[in-house]
Amino acid sequence: MVGYWVILLGLLASCQDQAPLSGKLVLPAKGEWSSTIYLLQPRSLDEVATSYTGQVIDSARINSDGSFAFNHLPDAADPLLLELAVQRTGERFANRLDNESPLTANYMPIVWENGLTLKISASIDRFQSSFAIENPSPANAALLHLRDIRQQAFQQFLASPATEDHDETQLLEAEAARLNFQQPLIDFAQNTSELLPALVAIRWVSPNNDYERIPEFLVAQCQQWQNSHPNHPWVAQLCQKSDRALLPVLQGDQLPDAALPMLGGDTLALAQLIQGNKLTVLDLWASWCAPCRRENRDYLVPLWEKYHTQGFEIIGYALDASDKAWKRAIETDGAYRWLHASHLRGDDAPLLEVLRIQTIPSNFILDANGKVIAKNVHGEDLVAFVTAYFQ
Repeated sequence: MVGYWVILLGLLASCQDQAPLSGKLVLPAKGEWSSTIYLLQPRSLDEVATSYTGQVIDSARINSDGSFAFNHLPDAADPLLLELAVQRTGERFANRLDNESPLTANYMPIVWENGLTLKISASIDRFQSSFAIENPSPANAALLHLRDIRQQAFQQFLASPATEDHDETQLLEAEAARLNFQQPLIDFAQNTSELLPALVAIRWVSPNNDYERIPEFLVAQCQQWQNSHPNHPWVAQLCQKSDRALLPVLQGDQLPDAALPMLGGDTLALAQLIQGNKLTVLDLWASWCAPCRRENRDYLVPLWEKYHTQGFEIIGYALDASDKAWKRAIETDGAYRWLHASHLRGDDAPLLEVLRIQTIPSNFILDANGKVIAKNVHGEDLVAFVTAYFQ
């Protein structure tokens, strides 16, 4: 009987060695994790790295020693993106993906194609951050490199003072910290030659599909991959997201014209207000927006005082509904120095639709011809930009 079990265990080990996808996980002492590992297939670009959406195409038992094996993978003549996921005991959904922290994420994207053999190792409680592949293919090596970039960027994000408890006036600092986290992922997507890892980077830049502050990135990625992979369905989906008519006005675009109700009672064309200026900041703000008010007092007033006579202008457009609150904020902040407009329709402000944005504070920096030369530059960065422009 002992000999029978020895033979059986040997056969099982041999089967695992021959499986196209196998591995071994380090298991914690407590039974906090399910004894099943799941293989998911995102069916669209939006399903990549998205919880509860990827299709569960297979599962494998995690043995007591942490080993597992998948013996039947999809037929893939071309590279295919899959995701391996582990779940805590009691989790109802096999396709739940944790994107709160890359350090403890419970899944990892992998690239599969016919002929590959993938041997995996990881700690189950730090699945993504500890994930390794023996002799990875170039695409999988790129995914592992992307994972490392994301972890490092996230650790720097956590170390940023802007991620600590803050009041409303520090929202711009928090946004800057978020952009600093996104930038290494953006750089990876722009520089890699591997399509599927680049698409994962795009999704990791914003798992909730919020690209309002970085639409230029989407447009550039569409152009890059449309040239090299014009027939890939996910590239087509990326380019649908990158439709310029759906994105905020891009850097390098001519600012659209619009009729603006001015503080003094006139209605003037935005193009008319820009004429004659060397540099114009179109500033979208509101009396109830704490970081906007701080920007008025600490940065826009000094800039206007210093450079207005040299051709610098500011056009403030407020998302206010109260005429009194709007005018009081202008006076209190010292912002009466420059031009102001508002439809006094709050968040339903028509100019937001023209510019295709939803978030404030926002600004568009325009040259003498009304072309957008920079966007969403705030605080000391705005001071540095305007100073360098006039010097």
